[in-house]
Amino acid sequence: MSEKKHTPEAGQSEVALAKAKDFWSRNSKPILGIGTALLVVVAGFFIYKQYFVKSKEEKAADVMSKAEEYFRLDSTRLALNGDGQNIGFLAVMSRYSGTDAANLAAFYAGACYIKLDDNANAIKYLKKFSSDAKQIQQRAYKLLGDAYADQGNAKEALDYYKKSAHHFEADKTAAAEALFLAAYLADRVLKDPKQAIALFKELKEKFPATPQGTQVDQYLAQLGEYNAN
Repeated sequence: MSEKKHTPEAGQSEVALAKAKDFWSRNSKPILGIGTALLVVVAGFFIYKQYFVKSKEEKAADVMSKAEEYFRLDSTRLALNGDGQNIGFLAVMSRYSGTDAANLAAFYAGACYIKLDDNANAIKYLKKFSSDAKQIQQRAYKLLGDAYADQGNAKEALDYYKKSAHHFEADKTAAAEALFLAAYLADRVLKDPKQAIALFKELKEKFPATPQGTQVDQYLAQLGEYNAN
């Protein structure tokens, strides 16, 4: 039987192995403890997301359904404040903050305050709303434009009408309406004919078949632009 050769490399390997065993024997309990703690944290987060957050989302959506019904019926104050048995959008936001339902409730609340001519609160809640659903976000920008316009803040109104027009151009009706309002404000309120002409031309180019698009030429003519392409 051949003898095992003891090379310097082999000696180094044995020393490294001995050190590793010694390190593990001294530190295995803390290492296992940290690993277990991490596992508990991950599992706890999963349980929180799956059961607590999901349950909160479902509960929020459920309790908000009556407020949405009141909103559709144009019972604005009941939609906002509830009816004594069912909570309204304001309570949904406070009790279920952080949920998708609370975020949507902010949009509804802003729309309610627009109807009540309370533009300060309309702006407050619409600015709290944010959505990846482009059509709803487009509508929120349009409502913000309306609220600022009613306050007499034409510059902010113009900015939000332009945001609305450009946010989701696939909805030609809504985009054309917002673009027209922006152009009209630039022309009649801000007295900015250069910007108004540019916006009217954009409206004619992008949305010629919409009701607003078919009226563009007369507004351009009033601004000294005839047969604009």
